[in-house]
Amino acid sequence: MQAPQLEMLSKKIRRTGKTRWWIVWTLFFSTTINYISRQTFSVLSPMIAAQYHFTHTDLARIFGAFQISYALAWLLGGIFLDAVGTRLGLALAATLWSVVNIFTGFAGSVFSFAAFRFMLGIGEGFNWPGASKTVAEWFPSEERSLAVAIFDSGSSVGGALAALVIPWIALAVGWRWSFVFSGTLGFLWLMMWLRVYHPLDRHPRVTREEVAFIHAGQDVPSKSAKKGLQRWLALAKDRNVWGIVLGRALTDPIGWFYIFWLPQYLSDARGFSLKRIALFAWIPFVAADLGNFTGGWISGYCIRRGISVIRARTWVCAVSCLPILAGIPAARVHNAYGALALICVALWGFASWSTMGLTLPSDLFPQDVVATVTGLSGLAAGLAGASFTFAVGILVDRFSYRPAFLAAGLLPLLATAFLFLLVRPATQIQLPPP
Repeated sequence: MQAPQLEMLSKKIRRTGKTRWWIVWTLFFSTTINYISRQTFSVLSPMIAAQYHFTHTDLARIFGAFQISYALAWLLGGIFLDAVGTRLGLALAATLWSVVNIFTGFAGSVFSFAAFRFMLGIGEGFNWPGASKTVAEWFPSEERSLAVAIFDSGSSVGGALAALVIPWIALAVGWRWSFVFSGTLGFLWLMMWLRVYHPLDRHPRVTREEVAFIHAGQDVPSKSAKKGLQRWLALAKDRNVWGIVLGRALTDPIGWFYIFWLPQYLSDARGFSLKRIALFAWIPFVAADLGNFTGGWISGYCIRRGISVIRARTWVCAVSCLPILAGIPAARVHNAYGALALICVALWGFASWSTMGLTLPSDLFPQDVVATVTGLSGLAAGLAGASFTFAVGILVDRFSYRPAFLAAGLLPLLATAFLFLLVRPATQIQLPPP
């Protein structure tokens, strides 16, 4: 389809074809509830740790149990979703994480909290491979980064809402009811998902014009040329896979650090009470939300101006490293609100980078392996994040938070170097014939 025809069709679809946007906003709510669920323990960790006399190493074990299972679920979930589809796969995942989160309210020891968090990670690990696969199926390349920014921004919104709402529930009726609240939200989302989402080729409410627009703007084939074991061996040898995997493995630990440790850091190092955490800990997540849309909008703008898709994505990653560096002095400034402001800048940059990292699989691979590639990168990112979380717990017990802030500021530089070294557009790689 020629550019003028595509532009005319695009204008028509903006007026009449909205099914894909309903779907991506449903994924936004999935991500939001996902983060409220996982953040419930993090926000309440100062209260729970004080009640049960947990050390930072104990907290690291609980946080790490989630990350290990979460990492495994990214890989296995990606393969599972490519096999059964996102409608059923995400429905089962939401059911699991909601039930487990409710039962976490019955925990009372390091082992029981870690066990429930491990099971929670299994359910929640399906969300991002499923969302990435859905975006690859439902969106043309031009709109893909914005769609990823929308669903990924739910992580920031969920983190902010958890920091705002969960402490007040805990103070009003007890911390155990906070887990019941966050778990119940998942069942509400499940009803929405089953109503809104169907595959593109058999959705009852999508128009033919919207389907045509979506297909016309997709640069990557929907199906792989290779099947079975050969497909997985080809992925293992693909430099783009390794670029995405190494990039995410070196950046996701930053997100985990701020997500899991920020409430505890504000309590330990800045003397914040639970009420004060509720008043201020949500602000960095709003900054991250802006970062999601900043990266998504800028890369989409560059693509519309003729810059190649992969070049736009990688250069947004490079520029995003600059604000992430603001996290390094955050641990050293004396003013608590100055530190919080620097953390906001760092999370803004991280979220912009993360949006690009989540978009690259759908830019480079056929739809039937997008969830698998995303899952591979999530496995590496989760294991690296778990290692970093364990290290933070030991460092804080023995030294301070400063080494963790330093590492969180520098890791994206190495991650971006791997992207530029390894990632190439599909047209520059010798692909097997269809």
